[in-house]
Amino acid sequence: MLNRKDLLGLIDATEAEITEILDLAQTFKNRLRTGEKKMTHLQGKTVTILFYENSTRTRTSFEEAAKYLGATVVNIEASTSSVAKGETLVDTGKTLDAQKNDFIIMRHPMGGAPYLLAKTVKAGVLNAGDGINEHPTQALLDMLTMREYFGTLKGLKVAILGDIKHSRVAKSNLFGLKTMGAEVRMYAPETLIPKGIDQLGAKLCKSREEALDGADVVMGLRIQLERQQAGNFPSLGEYAANYGVDEKALSYAKPNAIILHPGPVNRGVELTSGVIDHERSRIEDQVLSGVAVRMAVLALLNEGR
Repeated sequence: MLNRKDLLGLIDATEAEITEILDLAQTFKNRLRTGEKKMTHLQGKTVTILFYENSTRTRTSFEEAAKYLGATVVNIEASTSSVAKGETLVDTGKTLDAQKNDFIIMRHPMGGAPYLLAKTVKAGVLNAGDGINEHPTQALLDMLTMREYFGTLKGLKVAILGDIKHSRVAKSNLFGLKTMGAEVRMYAPETLIPKGIDQLGAKLCKSREEALDGADVVMGLRIQLERQQAGNFPSLGEYAANYGVDEKALSYAKPNAIILHPGPVNRGVELTSGVIDHERSRIEDQVLSGVAVRMAVLALLNEGR
């Protein structure tokens, strides 16, 4: 079990905790592949999904995860809730606590918001993405996909290319993968590299070829146009030509390298269609990993409670 109330990030996660999550997630993933979708780990529990930002993959996979484990699931969209009337996050949390929610899964545009909520409520809080800070379950599903293919994370060379500055996925992957003994390489335009990311353990590369050379995993990141400022790069076409991954660029990676992307993919920008649909692409497999990982986190947090 996870000896914590909440899962807010991977910056403080231990190797033992990550291993425990991935081990159980693999079990759940194997069961899902057989069509088993009715389990009792969260029987009698209530899970509320509270999203202040749009989402498809993360929201639906958390909902499926909770329902497969037997929980009652409540969906709240900020745009149609009392938040639109000016209710504060703290007051929303107090309301959900008074309703005896067991878990609150939250996505919020402001970094640190889940930490504030976790201090306010008795319910367990799961961070489904906070601003440009972290997205822990996305990194965990990425690691599950890698570990299932390679058998281990230790020693893997993982190349992450794209909008690193605005990517909570990149940061959570960096924290988790470094803890598990992998090497994390990053490459992006200088305007999309956050200051100090190398001091957190990332290997910053000077070229796309350097990042991909001998890589076991090639991960593209979505250009987050909704967070961009003018001037971060000249155009999408020039970005794709210099920082995107096509089959020629992919050839620098190891012959058995796998391709990942957190989605949704801007086809022809971060990755070409040939790379997205490549036989070594595991982008679709990441989706099933996501349900399994979120099941594992909910089950382990519930066991700890």
